[in-house]
Amino acid sequence: MARHGIFAVRDVGSLISETSEEGTQLKKAVSANQLTAMGVGAIIGTGIFVVIGEGSAIAGPAVILSFVLAAVACAFSALSYAELASSIPVSGSAYTYTYATLGELVAWIIGWDLILEYGVSVAAIAVGWGGNLNAFLDAAFGFALPEAISSSPEDGGVFNLPAVFIVLAITLLLVRGVTESVKANLIMVVIKLAVLVFFIVVAFVNFGTGNFTPFAPDGVDGVTAAAAIIFFAYIGFDAVSTGSEEARNPSRDLPLAIIGSLVICTIFYVLTVVGAIGIATPEQMSASDAPLAAALDQGAGLTWAAAILALGAVVAITSVVLVIFYGQTRIFFAMCRDGLLPRRLATVNQRYGTPARLTVVLGILIAILAALVPLSTIVELVNIGTLFAFVLVNIGVIVLRRTRPDMPRPYRVPWSPVLPLLGIVFAIYLMADLPLDTWLRFLGWLAAGLLIYLLYGYRHSRLRTADVPPPSEVSPSSELPPRADDAGAGEDGPRS
Repeated sequence: MARHGIFAVRDVGSLISETSEEGTQLKKAVSANQLTAMGVGAIIGTGIFVVIGEGSAIAGPAVILSFVLAAVACAFSALSYAELASSIPVSGSAYTYTYATLGELVAWIIGWDLILEYGVSVAAIAVGWGGNLNAFLDAAFGFALPEAISSSPEDGGVFNLPAVFIVLAITLLLVRGVTESVKANLIMVVIKLAVLVFFIVVAFVNFGTGNFTPFAPDGVDGVTAAAAIIFFAYIGFDAVSTGSEEARNPSRDLPLAIIGSLVICTIFYVLTVVGAIGIATPEQMSASDAPLAAALDQGAGLTWAAAILALGAVVAITSVVLVIFYGQTRIFFAMCRDGLLPRRLATVNQRYGTPARLTVVLGILIAILAALVPLSTIVELVNIGTLFAFVLVNIGVIVLRRTRPDMPRPYRVPWSPVLPLLGIVFAIYLMADLPLDTWLRFLGWLAAGLLIYLLYGYRHSRLRTADVPPPSEVSPSSELPPRADDAGAGEDGPRS
């Protein structure tokens, strides 16, 4: 039968029904506010604290427009994520959506791609966390960790202890429970938004207009080139969709959280960049690895503020590690439950309600990567992996609208297929601007994944082990996402 081929499509109803299986059932314990905080936690990190300097060097003061353009580019894909997340409230994000629309092989490819995007990203962010921790210790106390225990061997050290510490600490938090994790993230989001508010207030108190001319020294080309870099400051809203299965009311909360987190971050980004240019020149910011701190120090003459910004960066990056690592575990969990990776890893710990075994395994592997491997080259793969996922999610919306027009859609992308097509165009445009070496490494990673699929995933897939009923045996009502009044029992999990 066609359903057993490499392009077999999973029935939406069977995907949703699997979320209630004994032993692999996650708690429905995450509220709309917590989901939104997850999005903000994943987005606001090293991007605004670092990339603003790179963007201003390219576009000058017009980097303000670059931030807006990048937000618009993300918005099209965010709308598509919102539709699919509300319609298919299952862990796995783009992997699951692709499985339900484009078939198993494409789903495996995007799932393998997301392992690259999330896993390597967590390791890279952990290394950045260690660097910012040293910057804070130096700024606040005049002390820094020795290079031997704060750098990889290739960078002159023995191993990166801070990176290992933060990965293992987040691993333990994620094992402990999703409720504890989202509460910790909410606290960190409040702190880092407070730090950005501090910067904005100080900047506008000392604001001047002299740095805004010439506004766009390189014209439209400079604005678009900077937007291609700044785009990556917005990456992270897609991590919200990995929490679909644990949302109390996914049909309502997921679209609000995905779109809401992007809107909140865009507002903060624009206010921050306007304030930064109001107190410092693009040259001052681009010359520093900490452009916001440089703007306060050199532009406003407030050297004491550097320690506050450094602390804000540490907290901001901690929440990014938490949310991105959470997303990685849920994508891996979905792939294991579908049989494409070892199913025993999809077992949910009955005490904590989390895939504890899987989380520990991933935590150890990522900690080793962060401790020993310099990620300056590998991290470029995160960018192309994210954009590739955006392309397939937008395609998934278009395909599912045609193949399943009657499927319940609590949220619908307006003006489809125009907006999803624009999302595809923006993503491909930004992908085309990436170096050839990045493309070659990306293709090499996908080739390795394809080999694993052919040797293991294809034979162990639930579609070939008689664990998944054919579409005709799935009740249409099982495709409906939970109603608001029976979406779950909150902290104690689904109602019986």
